[in-house]
Amino acid sequence: MVVLRINVLIIRVSAVKVLSLNCYFSTLCRLLGVCLLLLLISACSTTPEPKPEAPKVQRQPLVDYALSLQGVPYRWGKASPTEGFDCSGFVQYVYRQHGIHIPRTVQEMAIGLPEVPKNELIPGDLLLFNTKGRKASHVGLFVCDDKFVHAPSQRAGKVMVSSLNNSYWRRRLIGVRRPQHTPR
Repeated sequence: MVVLRINVLIIRVSAVKVLSLNCYFSTLCRLLGVCLLLLLISACSTTPEPKPEAPKVQRQPLVDYALSLQGVPYRWGKASPTEGFDCSGFVQYVYRQHGIHIPRTVQEMAIGLPEVPKNELIPGDLLLFNTKGRKASHVGLFVCDDKFVHAPSQRAGKVMVSSLNNSYWRRRLIGVRRPQHTPR
C-alpha cells in the first residue's frame, strides 16, 4: 500500500508539473497572442512620415490672373500688359507675377520644365503646341475642362481663351509642362 501511495503521489506530482506546464504554455500563448494583436493594431494605426514637399504653386490665383489679361494685344517678342504679349511672354509674365521664374521661350520651356502626362492636367499647367511644323512652337496656360488661355498670334490679335476641343488645337497639342515653385 505504501508503494501504491508513492506511485499515486508521483503521478499526482507529475500531473501537477504537466498541469503547471500546460498553464505556463497557455499563458505564454495568450500573452504572445495579445502582443501580436497589439502589434497589428498599432501597425494599422501608424501613418508614414510625411515627405517634405516643395512649396506648391497657388494655381487658382494664377489662372484667374491669366484670365484677367484677356484682350491684351498680341505683340511678338513682348512680355507685358502695357506692350502686349507673345505666347511665351504671356505665360512667363503670369508666372513671374506669382513669384515663379520660368524660361522665356517655348523651346526652353519644353526642355527645362517638368513633363506631365496629358491626362493629368491641372489648372496652370503649360500646354505646348506644334503650330509651325517643328517641336514646341506655341504655349498656352490650361484653365480647366478643355479651356486654355494664350496669346495665339498676330492674326488673332489678343490674349484669349480657346478650347482643346477645337480640332486645330487638339491635333497640335504635343506636351504638358508643370512649372514648380522655385523662387530666385
